[in-house]
Amino acid sequence: MKPEPHLFIDGELCAAASGKTYANFNPVTETEIGQVADAGPEDMDRAIAAARRAFDETDWSTNHAFRLHCLQQLQQGLRAVQAGFKQQIADETGSPLGICGAMGPQCEVPIGFMDYTLQSLPNYAWSRDIGISEMMGGKSRRLVEKEAIGVVACVTPWNVPLQINLAKCVPALAAGCTVVLKAAPDTPWSATMLGRIVKEHTDIPAGVFNVITSEDPKEVGDQIVGDPRVDMVSFTGSTAVGKHIMARAAQTVKKVFLELGGKSANIILDDADLSASLLSCLAVCFHSGQGCAIHTRLLIPRARQAEVEALLPTYFGFIEYGDPASDSQIMGSLINAKQRDRVLGYIEKGKAEGARLLLGGGVPAHLEKGYYVEPTVFMDVTSDMTIAREEIFGPVLAVIAYDDEEEAVRIANDSEYGLSAGVWSASEERALGVARRIRAGTVNVNGGNFYGADAPFGGYRQSGVGREMGLEGFEEYLETKTIAIGV
Repeated sequence: MKPEPHLFIDGELCAAASGKTYANFNPVTETEIGQVADAGPEDMDRAIAAARRAFDETDWSTNHAFRLHCLQQLQQGLRAVQAGFKQQIADETGSPLGICGAMGPQCEVPIGFMDYTLQSLPNYAWSRDIGISEMMGGKSRRLVEKEAIGVVACVTPWNVPLQINLAKCVPALAAGCTVVLKAAPDTPWSATMLGRIVKEHTDIPAGVFNVITSEDPKEVGDQIVGDPRVDMVSFTGSTAVGKHIMARAAQTVKKVFLELGGKSANIILDDADLSASLLSCLAVCFHSGQGCAIHTRLLIPRARQAEVEALLPTYFGFIEYGDPASDSQIMGSLINAKQRDRVLGYIEKGKAEGARLLLGGGVPAHLEKGYYVEPTVFMDVTSDMTIAREEIFGPVLAVIAYDDEEEAVRIANDSEYGLSAGVWSASEERALGVARRIRAGTVNVNGGNFYGADAPFGGYRQSGVGREMGLEGFEEYLETKTIAIGV
């Protein structure tokens, strides 16, 4: 299957108005794998205008049965190209092929997640009667109506691009919104292929769904966030960029959904089985740690630190990486040289601030190509160190010792973030008690995994605003209207 190099605007696959393109690179081979359209302001303006017209002048927002039909076609189209699409996603993200299959979130899994929306949509209560009220001498029957918010800008990152593209666009479309998807420059094909599938496999009207790719996303990104024709911005990415989007969106008082950074804590309580609980630390290597919800702080009882230190090198020795065709490896390359150098810079900062390097810390000697960093573990980390406070987005684990349960909870909550966490204990009741005290949007207890199409995902504090997936994620794209009828 050939990659899709075009923008998708107003129902048509098209080149950028300027004719410009840019190169898409494979982070494992460090080579160019193809070209894609490099959109500018004129292209973004056309996409926004098309989405505005489609929302205002068609029945997309009100024809629930037709929307369901079109989204079913979209899923069927995705499944028809899934094998080839999986390889494209692996090529541009640097993920091993297995992560793009049933064992990861890069392709097959998010396509399957569409089932939740498709099955939920026919039963959604778009209107509810809240009864009669008496006010100012009169009586009214009141209805609460749910309506599409309007034109939505979906701005997505490069780490799990198809997962996040679908997690935003499918609920937005199902809610009756029209969409402009602005893809991350490093993973454009995960977005442009959606435009081709909409064009070739669905009856989605022109303008309802649009795709923009750009090598320098700031200009067109600022454009869509500030445009008054856009009613909502749904963004996943760094907290710094999220703050910028929130400030810019405030100029037109549009709604924002933000899924931002994380520095999640994994707490092993003093009664936990170390042999089982420490295996969860290997998640820091999943997709080379390029996941906002990955637990990158390990909190351990100080009294068991020697045991932990003895086990971790053995466990991390299980991690193999470097084969992009592998169905079993969980660790791939970092996305580009800039990100690799950023991760290496954090490792140097950890050493400079007094953390003790237990393993890893450099570029693997056995791989000649690819933006890889070795799985890295630091001991003797304290909460004031940079590697304990900032999101590294690489395969780096910071191990922090605590003296008692109260201190563990305090350390876990001592962060500007609040996206995810983990708790391990021999007592489920005790673990749940700790989980409920952690200020985070998701918590895994004793190896549980929150990830699912029906599970709302998002964070507290500077990890974001709102929730993605689940009922809450669908309702992010709806307005609420109250109608009173005199009786």
